[in-house]
Amino acid sequence: MTGRLPNFLLIGAAKSGTTALWAFLRQHPDVFMPDQKEPHHFAFPPDQPAPLFAGPGATMHEAVTDRRAYATLFADAGDASAVGEASALYLYLPDAAERIATSLPDARLVAVLRQPADRAFSSYAHLKRQGREPASSFEDALALEPERIRDGWGFLWRYRDLGHYASQLRRYLDRFGAERLLVHRYDDLVADPLSVVRRTYAHLGVDPTFVPDLTMRPNVGGIPRPGWRGRLLGRQSPMRRLTGRLLPAPMRRRLGATADRHALRREAIDPDVRRRLTREFEAEIGVLGAMLDLDFSGWLSKDGGQS
Repeated sequence: MTGRLPNFLLIGAAKSGTTALWAFLRQHPDVFMPDQKEPHHFAFPPDQPAPLFAGPGATMHEAVTDRRAYATLFADAGDASAVGEASALYLYLPDAAERIATSLPDARLVAVLRQPADRAFSSYAHLKRQGREPASSFEDALALEPERIRDGWGFLWRYRDLGHYASQLRRYLDRFGAERLLVHRYDDLVADPLSVVRRTYAHLGVDPTFVPDLTMRPNVGGIPRPGWRGRLLGRQSPMRRLTGRLLPAPMRRRLGATADRHALRREAIDPDVRRRLTREFEAEIGVLGAMLDLDFSGWLSKDGGQS
């Protein structure tokens, strides 16, 4: 690839606040990130069409696998000292770390990790509000996961599988070392976003005292409210699709976030399901904490999360 390329990547995890962090980072005057979030360039073999997936509405048509097209995403980076992009599948897919290490050997990496059961439920709620999850309950969807993986369904339906962070991050630690990988807990991003953003600015080598607009909350979770608000303002409504075609990306994201606050209601995971699913990840959470020297003991609590 020729031209200016990223020197940092936000690699995931999916449904763990990466869209919010992406929105905060790109406000910094010395940071450039293209309007297209998740080009997924290193997720798939270069210069080949992205694979097709089963599942309702599953697609990767926006994946930028062409090398030259990927480079053009950063053509307007100017003299920004930190140039990056955000693609949540990089953390999950086994070959992505090696592709990144080959093309961007000096890249700095940022990841946000969410309690695995809560992350899985957020993915379920995301697909449910889009009308793409046919299972009648989260528990039913979990039971269907092995069959769906065998049948080639898309990644967001891999509720359990996406949460195996220890093995996923090991691939990056082996290739890039701990000093170039910054890992945040989703809980910290929610509780103190400014601290998380400033730590990330410092990791990227830009002024950490810059304060972004933290009121921008894209990709708000929830399921459609009943009644007129859900129908009029929901993400699949004719009005939202029309504004998506007519408005520039920054204005579309801002108005979309406002509409979501009115059109969606939060839904909590069933506490019993959360406890059972958390127990499945308990040993791996211990390995993850030791590997990163971070405390994830709060993930083992009985308190449930929201979508």
